[in-house]
Amino acid sequence: MSEKIAVYPGSYDPITNGHVDIIKRGLKIFDKIIVAALENPSKCYLFSLEERLNILKECFKDQPAIEIDFFGGLLVEYLKLKKVGTVVRGLRAISDFEIEFQMALMNRSIEPEFETIFLVPSIKYSFVSSRLVKEVYKLGGEVTAMVPPLVDQKLKEKYAKK
Repeated sequence: MSEKIAVYPGSYDPITNGHVDIIKRGLKIFDKIIVAALENPSKCYLFSLEERLNILKECFKDQPAIEIDFFGGLLVEYLKLKKVGTVVRGLRAISDFEIEFQMALMNRSIEPEFETIFLVPSIKYSFVSSRLVKEVYKLGGEVTAMVPPLVDQKLKEKYAKK
């Protein structure tokens, strides 16, 4: 029987406990999850691609079923390159569904064989997003319960430099 693999794409700027929760849920279905950080030159990131990849690798260093990678361009082209036919995406709210539904249909229109699986995070992470974590932290709020400990440390280092 062949290994069931899925790609979980995202910016991961930074990774949150909501992302980690989706990855753990995905591993109940798939043998391996490729966590693929997006590099979009038109987007302004807090953490560079190298920093994001290092954080991801450190967060999952003891989990061989999780591969860390990156991509730029179309997700469907990355899926073809990796020979993977399934994408995992997390849904927190109706607004997520609308955007994710459109992206899944666009990907399917480009490559009909690819599937998107939507997973819902634990309720305690249903409001957490990378954008909100950065905003709350920048304004002096506490985000320790929303991110892995390494991310909390990296946020402190990043904002100490600013």
